[in-house]
Amino acid sequence: MAGVVVVGAQWGDEGKGKLVDVFAAQADMVVRYQGGANAGHTLVVDGKKTVLHLIPSGILRAETACVITAGVVLDVFGINDEIEKLKANGYLQNPKQLMISDSATLLLPYHKTLDAAREKALSDGKIGTTGKGIGPAYEDRTARRALLFGDLYDKDSLKAKLEHALKEKNHLLKNMYGVDGFSAQELMDQLLPLADKLAPYRSRDVSFVVNKSLKGGKRVLFEGAQGTMLDVYHGTYPFVTSSSTLAGSACIGTGVGPVHIKDVIGVFKAYATRVGSGPFPTELENETGEKLRKDGHEFGSTTGRARRCGWLDLVALKYAIRVNGITNLAMMKLDVLTGHEKLGVCTAYKLGDEIITELPTSPYDLAKVEPVIEWLPGWTQDLTKITQLKDLPRQATNYIDYVAHQMGTPIDVISIGPGREQTLWVKPLFNN
Repeated sequence: MAGVVVVGAQWGDEGKGKLVDVFAAQADMVVRYQGGANAGHTLVVDGKKTVLHLIPSGILRAETACVITAGVVLDVFGINDEIEKLKANGYLQNPKQLMISDSATLLLPYHKTLDAAREKALSDGKIGTTGKGIGPAYEDRTARRALLFGDLYDKDSLKAKLEHALKEKNHLLKNMYGVDGFSAQELMDQLLPLADKLAPYRSRDVSFVVNKSLKGGKRVLFEGAQGTMLDVYHGTYPFVTSSSTLAGSACIGTGVGPVHIKDVIGVFKAYATRVGSGPFPTELENETGEKLRKDGHEFGSTTGRARRCGWLDLVALKYAIRVNGITNLAMMKLDVLTGHEKLGVCTAYKLGDEIITELPTSPYDLAKVEPVIEWLPGWTQDLTKITQLKDLPRQATNYIDYVAHQMGTPIDVISIGPGREQTLWVKPLFNN
């Protein structure tokens, strides 16, 4: 059994999509276990960019099975668009390559409208959601009033379930936010044609399929969305996403036991970024931050928003290693650091008169900290054409070694560009 979890070790946008696409060459199955269309995974193959939001990043490998589990909130309109674009570009020619769990929560138009209305009402206190309806959809699941993907295929009860859900949603939209509500019949008219289109991808028991693959010795890759610091339980709450982004959620969202997980790969950028509101200790609101943003093309795949940029934060990375049980690290976008005379790395925080090396549990304390920065020499060489680790400039390998030593965790993969071929391996993903 070789179950490997790929998890974001920062505030999301670490480059998990590219990494999963590269890893998928060695995997039999890629499983997306949480989140929704608020994720944006950008893949570059032969110079052509593909942006995925819901479909697992292994989909560009025709021989790799891709699975969407019960832990995902499913925008059926969005995933249909993704499928059509993939097919138009020559991918997903065999519908058996993609499986969608009957138990995945449906994310419907009223979830998006409610999400946007709430965010607008917060005014200066905005959380910075993507407006994709993720929070309201997860709320419905927890409150036991959600519609599931399998409900689309029970037409006799679908309308009644929509009407039940809309009683509350329409009341909130009209009376609290002054927004028009929705008609159950109009939603039915939109959903039923989509149900027919998505029927070839329907899977009644994803847990059984994934467990069978693991027990059969297949190599299964679990793909997370967002990042550790956005976890609803262990992130910088309330400035978080609405699902648990940690590696343990791979088991919960999919329905497999933790004994099946062999390794946890923590993905992090060689610097740090964050989208939306919330504390970000190493943020650089200056020319250096702007250079990182420009050179790293740091604009959200889902929203297009400019990302906040800063130096690598080892306090936060150490926390991510702990709460996820990360066994190996993958450093992304090392090439973006080219051209800086010196590189900052945050090794501790100053909170009042105290120096601390562990992440504060309070996001309000985290917002008050000052980063303690260690400086390392930079480099000027372009890294994007390098094909072997030994050809990296000494300053770059020193940077990698410094981070690995500080974290006590091996860095096994280094990315030096968006393309598949721009990946340097220290150790292969699967050893057997």
